[in-house]
Amino acid sequence: MEFQRISVLGGGAWGTALALTCLRAGRAVTLWEFDAANADHLAVRRESRFLPGVRLDAAIKLARDLGEAAQADAILLVVPAQAVRSVVTQLAPFLRTGVPLVACAKGIELGTHKFMSEIVAECAPQATPAVLSGPSFAADVARGFPTAVTVAAAEPTLARSLAHALGSAAFRPYHASDVRGVELGGAAKNVLAIAAGIVTGRGLGASAAAALTTRGFAELMRFARALDAKPETMMGLSGLGDLILTCSTPQSRNFSCGVALGKGEKPATATHGKLAEGVFTAPALLEMARRHNIDMPISAAVAAVLAETMSVDEAIESLLMRPLKSEI
Repeated sequence: MEFQRISVLGGGAWGTALALTCLRAGRAVTLWEFDAANADHLAVRRESRFLPGVRLDAAIKLARDLGEAAQADAILLVVPAQAVRSVVTQLAPFLRTGVPLVACAKGIELGTHKFMSEIVAECAPQATPAVLSGPSFAADVARGFPTAVTVAAAEPTLARSLAHALGSAAFRPYHASDVRGVELGGAAKNVLAIAAGIVTGRGLGASAAAALTTRGFAELMRFARALDAKPETMMGLSGLGDLILTCSTPQSRNFSCGVALGKGEKPATATHGKLAEGVFTAPALLEMARRHNIDMPISAAVAAVLAETMSVDEAIESLLMRPLKSEI
């Protein structure tokens, strides 16, 4: 399978970065943006409002019409997780049978508790779902810094072909068939990153941060087992790799949200106007955990803080007062 023409839906920071990445891989790239103001900014300034200072190459074609963007060999869906259903529903009438629709958002849909590949399968059954996830910041990828991610599809041959189509000297996609595992790692790590940020914002020290990240990974592994995801996926780029990155730096919007919460800001303002997918994922993740009877105390504490049913100090105390037990 060859994917020479690639469309990127979403002109935010990550969409812009992936459009530049596809161009570096030698593909013909079309970029579509749903936000009118940002679409105008892209057209006039050749840069995204969400990634200032990174110029969009003139070879990248801008499309205002979804039907035009749908005329591609593969499509990267780079819109917020909670907007995926709306965009795919609008896109579906224009899609060719079998075209790969690669979800690049890391989240779980509120209400339905569905992962992005499930939404694609439901709203565009003629398309072939795939996902892209892993430890990556848009600014790094846009500037051509070395980055490795995971591309997953149920059909291994498709995952391999997509990885080759997107790969370049600085952008290295590994391919996998464990779609659920890749999606789970990407979604859950955002919630755990908020917890890590709270630890930092509260000034609890590096030892607490290391403990939080490690025990958070234990939660992720328990969830993965319940959803029949592969343990090796959790140990890879889209699991442990993404968790380490997101829980360790203010470049992460979820980590920064947690820092603000730890410093006493209210959930309504803690994101500082930026998208932190973990804010939406936390309640969905907790509801799924309860349904599957999975013990996820850190995720539960984050959800409670975001819902303002528990203060940050109460959440920390609830974790510290848990009964001592075996680590395994």
